[in-house]
Amino acid sequence: MSIDVAKLEAHLLTRSYVEGYTPSQADVTVFKALGSAPNAATYPNAARWYTHIASYKPEFADLAGSSTAGEAFTLSEKAAATAEAEDDDDIDLFGDDDEEEDAENERIKAERVAAYNEKKAAKGPRAAAKSVVTLDVKPWDDETDMKALEASVRSIEQDGLVWGASKLVAIGYGIKKLQITLVVEDEKVSLDELQEKIAEFEDYVQSSDVAAMQKL
Repeated sequence: MSIDVAKLEAHLLTRSYVEGYTPSQADVTVFKALGSAPNAATYPNAARWYTHIASYKPEFADLAGSSTAGEAFTLSEKAAATAEAEDDDDIDLFGDDDEEEDAENERIKAERVAAYNEKKAAKGPRAAAKSVVTLDVKPWDDETDMKALEASVRSIEQDGLVWGASKLVAIGYGIKKLQITLVVEDEKVSLDELQEKIAEFEDYVQSSDVAAMQKL
């Protein structure tokens, strides 16, 4: 039994295993049929896979799955003999138009994946999404110590949170609210959780509201 290494290489370009997401009998079938590691310079993905599957040799009998899935990459004895007798570039390993189309589709897919990865690598790491938030923090009454209230709010420290400018805004009856800006990394800071922390300063804080929010 022989293996079409080129087809296996194309298959493993976007996958870690012959079938599924864990080693299985499909991998064992193809591994045994190969007999030796593929040329790493020509078939880097197949060579990587071969080395990885080799580490499971003591567990081959215990791996789940069906061995028939691996047969997609095998050649019949007749086709293998033909492959050995003729130049690899000039022979039809499968003799089936549909399979030729599948191989071509795999090649096109592999080229697109490689182009996408190149483009993604060129862009570098994506900048973290951030938002500028204006927060209104209301005191209990006009006797609340607003300096202590603001100091309490600013004492909250968290990765992805930066406090900005602030001011006191009159809301009536001699009462002023604290209006403070902050910049947050969206994936690291939850505004709901931040407001819960602010509410814990219950000696000063009656409530807080998000007055405005804008993505950077």
